[in-house]
Amino acid sequence: MAHAPRFSPQIRIPATYMRGGTSKGVFFNLTDLPEAARVPGAARDALLLRVIGSPDPYEKQIDGMGGATSSTSKTVILSKSNRADHDVDYLFGQVSIDKPFVDWSGNCGNLSAAVGSFAISSGLVSSSRIPQNGVAVVRIWQANIGKTIIAHVPMTDGAVQETGDFELDGVTFPAAEVQLEFMDPAAEEEGGGGSMFPTGNLVDDLEVPGVGTLKATLINAGIPTIFINARDVGYTGTELQGAINGDPKALAMFETIRAHGALRMGLIKQLDEAAQRQHTPKVAFVAPPADYVSSSGKAVAAGDVDLLVRALSMGKLHHAMMGTAAVAIGTAAAISGTLVNLAAGGTERNAVRFGHPSGTLRVGAEANQVNGEWTVNKAIMSRSARVLMEGVVRVPADTF
Repeated sequence: MAHAPRFSPQIRIPATYMRGGTSKGVFFNLTDLPEAARVPGAARDALLLRVIGSPDPYEKQIDGMGGATSSTSKTVILSKSNRADHDVDYLFGQVSIDKPFVDWSGNCGNLSAAVGSFAISSGLVSSSRIPQNGVAVVRIWQANIGKTIIAHVPMTDGAVQETGDFELDGVTFPAAEVQLEFMDPAAEEEGGGGSMFPTGNLVDDLEVPGVGTLKATLINAGIPTIFINARDVGYTGTELQGAINGDPKALAMFETIRAHGALRMGLIKQLDEAAQRQHTPKVAFVAPPADYVSSSGKAVAAGDVDLLVRALSMGKLHHAMMGTAAVAIGTAAAISGTLVNLAAGGTERNAVRFGHPSGTLRVGAEANQVNGEWTVNKAIMSRSARVLMEGVVRVPADTF
């Protein structure tokens, strides 16, 4: 008599589903993960892929927590920090939707807004640092890129305040404002021996086969980013997602630009390595101010913004703006002569308001030149965050 096959039970892992900025993801406390997944490696990646519902050839992530966009296919692992002057270590995993890999090469600036809240609520921040009312200052070590982020989290009656009247374009409902400071945001780990401009130039001629030679600002700040002029690739900077994400030729062109930019920045050694490094670098195109209607139907007037920026994330035009790319925008805008600065009028500035598909965003940055090298002490922006659900996620025990 044939035996019925034995199937693995599902295991339960404590988790919190959170929105941070214009992204959302599944947050874990490191100590809650199964032992095999508490260290980097195949087991951790397999677990996070299964939680999110990837790889999914249907690109819907129906059998997981992901939302089938780069903004909603995200995971975060937090732990109490052993580093001096830091409260929590923050590790971000960008989960591919249709391929079996988790990209650990960069930060998520939007989810950074939720890290302080989760850390406080999970007991990862010393109670001596948390006021009953007021603002808790949470010192975050961003482990992917080795940088410090300071989150200013509002507190009411000893609990994180999540509701409020702060409006963030790209997020439907108002919430409490969380100010983020990205300290010393220029990259040091990769490309150009730690230089903010890995090629040594504010503007490069980037040769892209099949596209042409494009003017490009290649910058490592917040996240490695390739800025090009919208007009050089046939756009105006007023585009919404449908204009590009429904055009396979456009997406292929941007991926080619991204791969050649990554090579020029020293982020990869061979062109084909770009396919395994989807999260970084980002590609963005800039244009001078113009009137347009945002994806929510709200009119954005040319006078409301200093420039227009559209950015791609994980191969698709982003619905708003990645937080890390906003840091790159603010940093580049503060440096006279970059394409971002020129699109904003070419004047010296320490803050910029840019238009994106969902509306506008303001980011501040102060740049200084020391011994011929550009440095930025910090970039500042406001986001919001909210717990959407907390409890446990379930995955089959044989996942990893």
